[in-house]
Amino acid sequence: MPAALASQAQPTATSPRDQRGRALRDLRISVTDRCNFRCGYCMPRAAFGRDHVFLPHEALLSFEEITRAAAAALRLGVRKLRLTGGEPLMRRDLERLIAQLAALRTLDGTPPELTLTTNGVLLTRKAQALKDAGLQRLTVSLDALSPDMFQRMSDSQTEVGEVLAGIEVAQRVGLAPLKVNMVVQKGVNDGEILPMARHFRGTGIELRFIEFMDVGQTNRWDMAHMLPSSDVRALIHAQHPLQAADVPRHSDTAERWAYADGAGHVGFISSVTQAFCGDCTRLRLSTDGRLYTCLFASQGHDLRSLLRDGHTDDATLTGRIAALWQGRTDRYSELRGLDQPGDLLDAPRVEMSYIGG
Repeated sequence: MPAALASQAQPTATSPRDQRGRALRDLRISVTDRCNFRCGYCMPRAAFGRDHVFLPHEALLSFEEITRAAAAALRLGVRKLRLTGGEPLMRRDLERLIAQLAALRTLDGTPPELTLTTNGVLLTRKAQALKDAGLQRLTVSLDALSPDMFQRMSDSQTEVGEVLAGIEVAQRVGLAPLKVNMVVQKGVNDGEILPMARHFRGTGIELRFIEFMDVGQTNRWDMAHMLPSSDVRALIHAQHPLQAADVPRHSDTAERWAYADGAGHVGFISSVTQAFCGDCTRLRLSTDGRLYTCLFASQGHDLRSLLRDGHTDDATLTGRIAALWQGRTDRYSELRGLDQPGDLLDAPRVEMSYIGG
């Protein structure tokens, strides 16, 4: 076991701080490494094709194990739980996990903010059950409205109308405020920026544009295919004037802008051109029970063995997570922005489908 997890640090009534003074506030939980899409920036078919071996069921954390890990994180100050994948709606009986997580409480005795990121394909069938189980809101990944471009981006035969229908159902059952994330790749789907903006203006749905990032090892990332958020914003502003809006939380990843005519908000997630490492409060739990302190990490820390050994009490489990966080120094995006050479930037990075976005 890594030294950081082997520490016997004791749990505390307040959130631990990492080596850069960042508190632990968010836990992202990957519930499956499987997905029904093969998006090139996340699970390119060349690497995740027919012969790819996914995790066996016994390797996945059970819902009870996930809930216990989440409860430990909440004792350290976590306020927000986000379920991710892969595609989280492919995990059977996910509603049962949501109900268990919804019953947990933060340090101040309130329910945690409970959210989920999905590609939306299964939402028409599942949205009501998710809401009934206690899910509060959704983020839907959608990279194009054009049928051809949508299928190219998702590398699937799915019709974009299925996702749009799912978004409509989710909004109707009250999984709001609902957000839509679009990963923009220069020369690929950048022609969809204005159609997406026009489609979601005035709907109460916040569209967020994400710079193409070098997550994992298989997406063939190239800076030449990254369109800066400032260019995206300028393009929208020329058609629909924007004005700066307040960010709800200091640690939020998106810079928010409002339409000057009151038609809602858009967000810009700029990990490449405007690194937000200094405000990052996120810890990630992989499908098979490893903790990652950065989206661009090359190494995880085993938590599953502690959850399954039958001897680790809750205080020890919480203390191990606290110790890991207290040793955290991650600032990958800042180093990339400084164009610094070194082992960190060259090290293999975990795939996004394994730990969620």
